[in-house]
Amino acid sequence: MRVNLITQSSGQIKSGTATIPLSLTIQPAYGLPGEYEYSTDSASLVWMLRKQTDLPAAVIERFEWNLYTSLNARLLGVELSERVLTEIGYFID
Repeated sequence: MRVNLITQSSGQIKSGTATIPLSLTIQPAYGLPGEYEYSTDSASLVWMLRKQTDLPAAVIERFEWNLYTSLNARLLGVELSERVLTEIGYFID
């Protein structure tokens, strides 16, 4: 399923790490209803994008740079499998 990923910082960078707590909004890329909020952190999100998508490394690196410089980053039209979406709770009844 193609989704838009929109982040917003949900706290301070943890002391001694470069990890930022994030609120991740996941919404269908084609304007359908179904917005979902997911609590995560920058390191976990980037790891998931590297392991669970076929996005080019340059796209992920640019997104990661935006996470740390603006604390609000967007990645539009990302293909995520139903398995990945289910793991993060997107399809919970």
